[in-house]
Amino acid sequence: MPCPFNFSRRSFLSGLAATAALTGPAAAANGQSSFAGSSFGSSKHGKDSSSDPAVSSPRTDADDPLDLPFHGEHQQGIVNPAQKYSEVVALDVQFTGKSRLEELFRTITERARVLTTGGATAADGIAYPAGDSGELGPKLPTDSLSITLAVGDSLFDDRFGLKPHKPVHLSSMQAFADDTLKDELCHGDLALQICADQHDTVIHALRDILRHTRGDVAVRWRQNGYMNEPRPSGTQRNHLGFKDGIVNPAEKDQDKLVWAGADEPDWAAGGSYMVVRLIAMYTEFWDRISIAEQEQIFGRDRATGGPLSGGDEHAEPNYLDDATGDVIPTDAHIRLANPRTPETSDQLMLRRAYNYDNGVRDNGTLDVGLVFICFQQDLERQFITVQKRLEGEPLADYIRPYGGGYFYALPGVADDSDFFGRSLLQA
Repeated sequence: MPCPFNFSRRSFLSGLAATAALTGPAAAANGQSSFAGSSFGSSKHGKDSSSDPAVSSPRTDADDPLDLPFHGEHQQGIVNPAQKYSEVVALDVQFTGKSRLEELFRTITERARVLTTGGATAADGIAYPAGDSGELGPKLPTDSLSITLAVGDSLFDDRFGLKPHKPVHLSSMQAFADDTLKDELCHGDLALQICADQHDTVIHALRDILRHTRGDVAVRWRQNGYMNEPRPSGTQRNHLGFKDGIVNPAEKDQDKLVWAGADEPDWAAGGSYMVVRLIAMYTEFWDRISIAEQEQIFGRDRATGGPLSGGDEHAEPNYLDDATGDVIPTDAHIRLANPRTPETSDQLMLRRAYNYDNGVRDNGTLDVGLVFICFQQDLERQFITVQKRLEGEPLADYIRPYGGGYFYALPGVADDSDFFGRSLLQA
């Protein structure tokens, strides 16, 4: 393949993105940007007081399993520290009628409750198929497993009578200027996010849920992901070599940035809007530019993760003394993602990004990228607004979003008698 820099780099990558979208396995992730931090605080040097690095700080094999109670106001897999491995799978419901949808939600709830609680596997009957795949042995480990269920815009069509109860801001995912979206790798009636500290635990949970819902749902697309070990410490790095997901909302700000707002239907209390974007990265071309240019594109030091204005990865970028972008370019990723002004302080979203490696594309380039996942109170105010600000940024020459979707993560399950989506179905 000829070097794209001999002509329009962007036009070349647009063509490459189209090829990748046609031949990619079946997932997608773009993103506003999980690549860098977005937060609001002072414009002087110092620590960013508005962020919480715990969510995006990768867990290691030495960490004890997370204590993730299944019952609660909110689902797990949103604000808890991000586990090492993930799977996002979009599902299309294969039937009509609210009563049958309740049965499906009850089944998913029961399987999620069993899987996240752990314990002995189901007994095998002599004349029946095995009660469990056996991937994890005779006893299920909890392994920090979380299973998060979200609903898509299409679930609120005419099939289930739910249209009057759709979350206020939920819509089908739009294509932005730098996207090359493939419909078969986008959207879905439902989305499952499954996360755990070991990959086999994630796959085991997916197989179990699909087995118990066979005939009721069909997989539309799926993508697994992983977090790298922190090198040398702090936040994980993505395939472009930069620390990814440095800034997330502090716990004190989650009610105004993550969880459902007062404008949502009563049933939605405790839920959150979920964005999934599958983002292809063109590492062969990224590796051909200098570190200095890479750092100008991100606005961060590649080695430390700190802003180019100085400090470590959690230091506040100094935009106040750099109005013309002599230190951090005005079109740098972190500057566009978060201008750090009073007007943009309510746009921070909670991000849980994972790397992916899907092998090799048909054109011989590495099929690697990012599963960008974020949760927020308001799709338009947060993700969509920030993404529009990022359109045409220099980083867009090296990445291409090609799939994913907008979803609403349902409220948590209160107790043993409750189930996912109960408040929605009874609204």
